[in-house]
Amino acid sequence: MLKKRYLSDGTICKVSFYLPEQIDAKTAYVVGDFNNWNKEATPMVRLKSGQWKADINLDAGKEYQYRFLVNGSEWHNDWEADKYLAHPWGGENSVVVT
Repeated sequence: MLKKRYLSDGTICKVSFYLPEQIDAKTAYVVGDFNNWNKEATPMVRLKSGQWKADINLDAGKEYQYRFLVNGSEWHNDWEADKYLAHPWGGENSVVVT
């Protein structure tokens, strides 16, 4: 799930990424264009509800591909992404449009 909030000048979009609740995670990261696909740059935080969340400020008016890295080895898409794009390894990446 994605939640978007634009800052007052409209140039920055604060995006909240939520890991789908059905995914059993002990660790979770959101990895994508916005952090050069660095697997450890953006850890997700487990909320009291048990859901995982990460907030990232992104430039408005752009598209960013991303995926979730769970338990250090499992790649998952966001089932509620804005859209999906094929990647060279035969699957798709989630895309957030700001």
